[in-house]
Parts: sequence; structure tokens; C-alpha cells
Amino acid sequence: MSDQLDEQAREVAVAVYGPRFEHISRYVDIVTRRGIEWGLLGPREPERIWSRHILNCAALSELLPQGTDVVDIGSGAGLPGLPVAILRPDLRVTLVESLKRRAEFLDLAVAELGLGDRVRVIRGRAEEQKLTPDVVTCRAVAPLDKLVRWTAPYLLPHGQLIALKGERAEAEVNEHAAELARRRLSATVMSIRAHQLAEPTQAVVVRRTA
Repeated sequence: MSDQLDEQAREVAVAVYGPRFEHISRYVDIVTRRGIEWGLLGPREPERIWSRHILNCAALSELLPQGTDVVDIGSGAGLPGLPVAILRPDLRVTLVESLKRRAEFLDLAVAELGLGDRVRVIRGRAEEQKLTPDVVTCRAVAPLDKLVRWTAPYLLPHGQLIALKGERAEAEVNEHAAELARRRLSATVMSIRAHQLAEPTQAVVVRRTA
């Protein structure tokens, strides 16, 4: 059943990516082959790569203005940064990853996908970088209080953090309301989806208050 569901998700991805579908298919080949070999992706993930990962990440694109500078922290296997960069050729994307093996994977993936003119990889800890993006993205990296500690300097003066979260997104915002208020940040939970036939996902959008 999972194979059938993922094949349906792949067909939705054809509609979402349009002329960029060949590029996202190449990324899927890379991440389901080398990503598993290198321990970046679990052995069961290929059977749900389109539904759980590709469309989930592509949903972010609707929140990104044209020509945005994006920093994706804790990129790991390139999620959500690479699917978003492939879908949106107007974006400039920086993938930040602290672990050597994962950063090496990202370097190879960027080169093989021909994205080097607008996607770069930085190996290092997110909180140690001196970057001024329009948007910071992340997926399954850390609890919200840690994310805002790491990324608060990025949000000056008009940046925003978009964190893909699960069903507990609203509860997590409530749990860390004091940390957000202390840093003069506000958080909004949004339900987003890449396509009307795709499963929705929850995004926490964090901005600096006045």
C-alpha cells in the first residue's frame, strides 16, 4: 500500500515540478542511493520518498517571495533546501550542515544536480554563521526554543524562520511562548501543501515583532 501511495505522490510531484521534474527525479535517485549508503536516510524511506519528503518540502515554496535568499540549517540530506531550490530557480540557497559526512554529501549532490551557481554548502554550526538571509528554513532539526536561539541573529531586521513541524506544531509554539516573547519574536502556525492532492504539512513561521 505504501508503494502505491508513493507512486500517487510521484504523479502529484510531476504536476508540482513541471519542467523541473527531471531535476527532482535526479535528486531522488541520489538521496535514495547514496543517502542510504552514507546513513543519511533510513532504509525504509525510499518507499515514501515522494509523499513524506519531496512534496512535504516543496510545500515551503508558497511561503517564499520571488528572489529570496534562503539559509537552510541542519540540511542533512538536503531537506528541505534542495527540493525547494530545484522547484524555485529564482532562489539563492545556502545549506548549512555541521557534520562532515553530510556536508560532503551535499557538496556532491549540488555538483551533480548542476546547482552550484545558486546553491552553496557551508559546513558549520548554524549559530556560528554570519549570514543575513531573507528566510531561514529547517525540517526536523530541533525544538523551537533551540531553533530561535540559533537563528535569532538571522532575523534582524526583517528575516523570518520557517520550520516544518509535525502535528504538535501549535503545542510547541505554546510551550516556548516565553522564549519567543523574550526574544521579541512572534510565531504563526500555517497548514501548507504543495498541491491540492498532496498531504498538508505544518509550518511554524517566526518573525521579529515591532
